[in-house]
Amino acid sequence: MQRCLVVSLFIVGALLLSGAARGQALTHRGFVEGRGQLFPQDTPNDPTQAIADLLVREEVFATPASWLRVAAGLDLRASSHDQIEDEWQVDVGDRGVRRPRLSLRRATATMAYRRVTLEVGKQFIRWGRTDILNPTDHMAPRDFLNVLDTDFLPVLGLRAVARARAQDGIEVVLLPRFTPSRIPLLNQRWAAVPPGSPQIQIVDAGAVLPTGTQTGIRWNHVGDRLEYSASFFDGFNHLPDIEAVVRPSQRRVEASETVVPEVDVTRIYPPIRSYGADVALPTKWLTLKGELAYFTSSSLTTDEYVMYVIEVERQTGEWMLVGGYAGEAVSDRRAAATFAPDRGLTDSAVGRASYTIDPNRSVAFEAAIRRDLSGAYGKAEYSQAYGQHWRATAAAVLLRGDADDFLGQYRRNSHLSIALRYSF
Repeated sequence: MQRCLVVSLFIVGALLLSGAARGQALTHRGFVEGRGQLFPQDTPNDPTQAIADLLVREEVFATPASWLRVAAGLDLRASSHDQIEDEWQVDVGDRGVRRPRLSLRRATATMAYRRVTLEVGKQFIRWGRTDILNPTDHMAPRDFLNVLDTDFLPVLGLRAVARARAQDGIEVVLLPRFTPSRIPLLNQRWAAVPPGSPQIQIVDAGAVLPTGTQTGIRWNHVGDRLEYSASFFDGFNHLPDIEAVVRPSQRRVEASETVVPEVDVTRIYPPIRSYGADVALPTKWLTLKGELAYFTSSSLTTDEYVMYVIEVERQTGEWMLVGGYAGEAVSDRRAAATFAPDRGLTDSAVGRASYTIDPNRSVAFEAAIRRDLSGAYGKAEYSQAYGQHWRATAAAVLLRGDADDFLGQYRRNSHLSIALRYSF
């Protein structure tokens, strides 16, 4: 597998250099972004209330031949809150618990011949049709260090798309190396330790990363009046089941004689199979969308369930409005504990609205409210561009709910944020 990765990177690098040497089309894009977050409240496991992050991204694209396009990209990061690895080596696996300081974001070669397209290397693969939640999106792990402000992680693999006709296509994906989602650090606020819980020492006992090739196939139809697809995935869940083992510890609380128990937390990524479908029906006034997936597993400690989303979308003037419901039905509950933000948003009414004020300014709103009102999330965002290169974005996030609800457990994480980006 490592040899496959090295060969892929070598091919992409050689093609980029050859494209530049031969004077072929060579373009690039990138940005420098600084972001600050202010949390009015601390949490039981994290007193930090101000966080600053820096991200520098550069991507290069070349077209050595009419049938070939290659791309490569790097990310450079810094953080004030110990969320970045100390090493300066280029990270290509995206498997660390912290974000890498310097990482390979993309390295792909895309080849097209008639109605067949082949893409190989480190890439982003997205499935699904709905906008709020995608139950069929199995090959898109995320960075959940901040649970509500996420970024997709690339995966190493091969993706082939063949079109029998203009309206029908079949997509086949092979992933030889598993990439997990990055979950919140246990000593930081997004780990959501409940207030008033018994004093314990939580220890990260690492992860059990699966080996083996993941496969997926998706048939997609795009018609004038109806769009739909069916998909199958056989691989591993990029979101973990949590195995916790409690054992006594010799650590004592300050000057008292109280023995603090230690909880060793291990992340386990179970095998899953998923059968999914999605549909979009445009009408005169709005577009109806639906997406669902059934998850089954050979693991006796992993749930089997159906997840679905129903939504409506309408564009009127400069407004884009999306609203719907995300639900779940568990057929076999087996897991003792999981980290599953996608399932955490089910049984909720969800919505998003955006308004373009002018070419330089926009506002956006999004919200999720539990059906039983046990949790709620809301976000308002304003963005403004200054000239061709600068953009400032300010946002406010409000979280409320019960301590045992997925959204409610983060109720002390309401915050304000501001970002300034220079694009080049």
